[in-house]
Amino acid sequence: MTSYILKRLAYTVPTIFGVLLLTFLLFNLIEGDVSAELAGPDATPQTIKEVREQYGLNKPRFVAWDSQFFNHIRNALTFDFGRARDREPVSQKIKRGLGPTLAVTVPIFVGTLVVSVSVALIVAALHGTIWDITALVICVIGMSMPYLGFVLLGQYLLAYRWSLAPVFFSPDLPLAQNVALPVVLGIVAGLGSNVRFYRAIMLDQIHSHYVRTAYAKGLSTRGVLFRHVLRNAMIPIIARMSMAVPYLFVGSLLLERFFGIAGLGSMMIDAVAARDYAVINAMTFIGALIFIICDLFADISYHLIDPRVRLG
Repeated sequence: MTSYILKRLAYTVPTIFGVLLLTFLLFNLIEGDVSAELAGPDATPQTIKEVREQYGLNKPRFVAWDSQFFNHIRNALTFDFGRARDREPVSQKIKRGLGPTLAVTVPIFVGTLVVSVSVALIVAALHGTIWDITALVICVIGMSMPYLGFVLLGQYLLAYRWSLAPVFFSPDLPLAQNVALPVVLGIVAGLGSNVRFYRAIMLDQIHSHYVRTAYAKGLSTRGVLFRHVLRNAMIPIIARMSMAVPYLFVGSLLLERFFGIAGLGSMMIDAVAARDYAVINAMTFIGALIFIICDLFADISYHLIDPRVRLG
């Protein structure tokens, strides 16, 4: 396993290099010199020159060791992302937005996983009954409704009409009260597709020979579902989880925006609107890094859960 982990870590080097090269080409070569834009419309030539020196725009692009591209790589690898357009360090912006984002996305992630897997187990055990068909119809309706529809409908009914939660983020209220409604909406919006996905996995396991053997030995339905079916269905569940974990970092863009939560998702939208390339570069690099780590963790988990899976 150690050799496999080292090999996978070695494969991340060209991936990270490709991400850094792509972001540099997009925001430095294509956009060109943005020193005049950073300095402001009324800036003097001396101010523009100082801005170019501050952001390293006066250095060569590629052909020197102290070039913009090598500094771009070095700063990313040392997590020194420079300063945003408002002159605040990007690392400070990320630290400040990380807490509100995780307060929303982690409960959504855990709640969606627990509820969807539990419901999928139940409806799979009741396959062919009216309960299974009803759950399937509800899932299809939930999948057909756009994410924005859940946000607007929940905000209007639960917050505005019924006053069960704040319509917008209020610093006078506890953080848990501010994020309660976004978390509920995020879980409900993700149940449709997740329950259908996990239901298909559970049905595939329930129709296996080992399940019939377990029932023949006298095991209860609860024991078969949770001790055998769920355990053998963990590989596709982990695969789906590993794809969802990177989104914990960038946050739910719509939820943070509509509820006024000052998290990383809202910060990313503001950075795109303001063409704040330092923030976009930092978020892109950290998101790619988290995705690679989660992918490696998922592969290792496959082997730990099922020894028949060989790493190589």
